[in-house]
Formats: sequence, C-alpha cells, structure tokens
Amino acid sequence: MLGAVADRIGFRPALILSFTLLTIGYTMIGLFPTKGLVLVALAVIATGGAFVKPIIGGTVSRYSDEKNRARAFSLFYMVVNIGSFSGKSIAAPVRKALGIGTVPLYSAGAAFIALLIVVLLYRPKPSDAAPRSVKESLHGLATVFRNLRFLSLVLITAGFWAIQGQLYASMPKYVLRMVGEGASPEWYANINPLVVVLLVVPITQLVRKLRPITSIGIALALIPFSALLMSFSSLLGREVTLLGSTLPSITVTMVLGIALQGLSECFLSPRYLEYASKQAPAGQEGLYLGYAHLNTFFAWLFGFILSGFLLEAYCPDPKVLSAAEQAQRLAALAGNAEMPAAYAHAHYIWYAFAGVGFAGFLALLVFQLVTRAIDKRASAEATPAPGV
Repeated sequence: MLGAVADRIGFRPALILSFTLLTIGYTMIGLFPTKGLVLVALAVIATGGAFVKPIIGGTVSRYSDEKNRARAFSLFYMVVNIGSFSGKSIAAPVRKALGIGTVPLYSAGAAFIALLIVVLLYRPKPSDAAPRSVKESLHGLATVFRNLRFLSLVLITAGFWAIQGQLYASMPKYVLRMVGEGASPEWYANINPLVVVLLVVPITQLVRKLRPITSIGIALALIPFSALLMSFSSLLGREVTLLGSTLPSITVTMVLGIALQGLSECFLSPRYLEYASKQAPAGQEGLYLGYAHLNTFFAWLFGFILSGFLLEAYCPDPKVLSAAEQAQRLAALAGNAEMPAAYAHAHYIWYAFAGVGFAGFLALLVFQLVTRAIDKRASAEATPAPGV
C-alpha cells in the first residue's frame, strides 16, 4: 500500500519520509528501550522501511528499458547487499565493544546519513503518468490482487524466502546453542550478501536471455539444497579438519549452505523484480514493486513461526534444561562429552525447511504448466482461422 502512496506523492518526498521515520524509530529504541516504546518504534521502522524497496525498485524500472532492465535490477540488488554486508560487519564489533544497546543508535546514524544523501543528491525524473488520486490508487491495488498470475508467483517465491529468512530466525540460535556463546552468527550470515555482491551481476548477465520465470525456477531448485547442506553436520561429527585447520562441523556446513543461498538469490531476485516491473502500468511501478515484496511478508510470517516450534522441539534454549543437562552441554562444547539428548536431532530443523523449498519448486512447475496452457489457448483464440 505504501508503494501506492509513493506513486502519489512522488518518490523523492516518499524517500525523505522513509529515512526520517527510520531515523526516529531506531533512535527511540536506542534511547528509550522500554517494552511499550519499542513496540511503537518497531511500527515506525516498519512503516519507514516499507517505502524503501518499492521506491528504489520503481526508480530502477522507470530509468531502464526492456533491453537493460535485468542488468539494472542486478546492480540495484548488488548495492542492497553491499549495505547488508557492511551493516553486519560493523554491527558485530559495535555490539561486542559497546553493548547491544548501541546497535540501534548506529542504525539511526546510518539512516540519517541516507536521509542527507536523498535531500542533497536524489533528483528522480518525474513520471510521464499523471499523479493518481486515492481512488485510482485503490483501484490499482484491486488490479494487483486480481492479477492471479502475479499473486501466485508471490506466494510460490515465499517458499524461497522462508528458507533465506532462517539466517535471522533459526540460524543464530542454532549456532549459539550448538557451537557455543562465543560463536559469531553475524559473520555466518554475512556470507550471503558477500556471495550476492560478487556474483549477482555476472549471473544476471549469464541468464539475461532466459525468461524471468526460468531463472526463478533455477533459484527454487537450488534453495532446498542449502537447507540440506546445513543439516550435514550431523554426518561429519563435531569437528572437521579443513586446509589444516580444525573447525566445528556446523561452521563448515553453515558457511556452505549460506553460500548456496546467496548463489540461488542471484538467480531469483533481479529477474523476479524485473517480472514484477513488467506487470506494472505506467505510474504504478511503486505499487507493483511494493506488493512484489509481499513474498517476504508471507515467508517470514510463516517461517519465523515455524522456526519457533522447531527450535523448541529440536534445539531448545539451554535455560529450559535441567541443571545436569546444562552441565553436560557445557562439557560437550568443551569437547569432553556428548551433547544432551535434547539436541540429538537439532539438524531436523533444516530437513523441515528443505521440505518447504522442495514444495515451492514443485508449485512453480505446476504454475508453469498452467500458465503455458492458458497462454497457448489465448494465442490460439487470437489467431484468425485460414481464409478469415
């Protein structure tokens, strides 16, 4: 919905509003970390953040043509992941050196710098389409929801993001509980944006002649195997020797799985955004590209809830264990015992998300069969009979 607001008020004012809200929200969390105010601040942050991707994506769509649109979206996605990589890289030492309470203030500072850049440098080209009224924007919203092909792909690709979202839901707790509190899940997660930054442009160039749906299919075929790779530590024992160094097997399998996630993301995101932009009538780029990101909403809503149940069942918080089990876990982390039985099947978490990924890929195959049949029928009906 905020994509429609951005179309109405203009991309520059909307982006100024976005970074203003992000600055205020993160500052509130940093300075007033009470439960009530944090909830208000999170709502402010969510509202501000909801403007950013549709605005920038809409700008990319508006300034690119059919020939270079895929490459333009790959450059946009590369820059997004440069921010993700640098943000995580800075947040980890800030948290360890100054305490977790300073991280929101660091985020507020970054948002304020972005606000200054927008005010001083961002001058988007006005859209050729006339500004839309609220009624027209709501009509556009209804048009988006009537586009069943577009909505189906939103829901199918949610399976991909349900797995990718575990970088923030399951992975940190899994690593801290299975490797120890001295582990740094921020660095594990940073593998994903690093791979995307390095590979998204060349991969998009490689698949530029493929239909967007084909590139999306490659991503959905790869993503379940990233979850399976994360589960393989159960087959390797507690430690492995790699290039002369002894590492926790979970570290190795996590890095490999997260790297495969980043690789699959290179096939998905630019072409998916390109697909969404092609669905948008002139002047509704922000609206369509805003609703294109509903896949992450559905994915994280489902994925985070499922993560909670899976962690509780297979990789519980050590605080809920008995004193004897807690002592056994600490001994296991030191290499002097086996992990308690409560953690014997912790890798089942990744089996569950691999299943989600395979279901998404199968759903895409059905989607392609159905849409090809519909397109073939429509083409046959539009072709005049001989002699007509």
